[in-house]
Amino acid sequence: MKCRLGPDGIHLFDRATGLNVLIDEVRVPEGQWSVAPRQVSIAVTNACDLTCAYCYAPKHRAHLDPKRLCEWIVELDDAGTLGIGFGGGEPTVYRHITDVCIYAAEHTGLAITMTTHGHKWNADLVSRLKDALNFVRISVDGTGATYERLRGRSFAELRVRLDLIAEGFPFGLNCVVNAETVGQLTAVADLAAEHGAAELLLLPERPTAIGRGAPRDVLDQLETWVLSYSGSVPLTISEDAAISMPTAVALPNETGLRSYAHLDASGIVHASSYSEAGQKVGEDGVLAAFGRLAMTEVA
Repeated sequence: MKCRLGPDGIHLFDRATGLNVLIDEVRVPEGQWSVAPRQVSIAVTNACDLTCAYCYAPKHRAHLDPKRLCEWIVELDDAGTLGIGFGGGEPTVYRHITDVCIYAAEHTGLAITMTTHGHKWNADLVSRLKDALNFVRISVDGTGATYERLRGRSFAELRVRLDLIAEGFPFGLNCVVNAETVGQLTAVADLAAEHGAAELLLLPERPTAIGRGAPRDVLDQLETWVLSYSGSVPLTISEDAAISMPTAVALPNETGLRSYAHLDASGIVHASSYSEAGQKVGEDGVLAAFGRLAMTEVA
């Protein structure tokens, strides 16, 4: 079990079970707070074999050197990070992904997750990652013809992959919510329940250089749907979603770079995967880059 110290108290976490325990009766002096972000998403590559219109990932070629990446992962673990999430691009097209996951599982206490479109998973990949991944997130925006139009892949084949992944890992579905998918939320929730998903993560589309993001009427429809939801799969939502309904925030004082950060495929750290501002990781390591980023945010 990992122990993290922060402004909300002593945070205990077990990656095998997902158990979190917060001892908030204890006030931890600021000088003892863990210096690394609690959770770090890592884009191992910008490459992807899909061309989803609303994907915000950079389109230039880039991928992380596996040796340096493993060094940074150990650095994060030593400094108090509790979990890392591999994404991209599509992480399964990164040829070092299994080696990096296995290294992280064997040399750190980090929870290791992966966000994937799911279509490149097969029995061999499941077997190789079986003891190295703690959770898999599968991107599913809509069902049936809507899914096939947005993702350009067979929905029937997706269902086969969902069952395959479910045999090896706890998993959840990620759903980008926009004008084309908000009417599909019930169908996606039903899909999640049918295949045994542990959660459904709702991601209102963010405005980016290529899109306006989810408009107000879509966010209103999302809120209405959530408030009337009675399904069996727990719902979660991105922390920065522009919604007015109440959400549970377990660690209210651990915000900003203390709670989350993103490392892109060019080796640049950001406050989020949407943020353009960043700092290149140099020879002084990934924590030093986070420190420089924090200084620029204060300035």
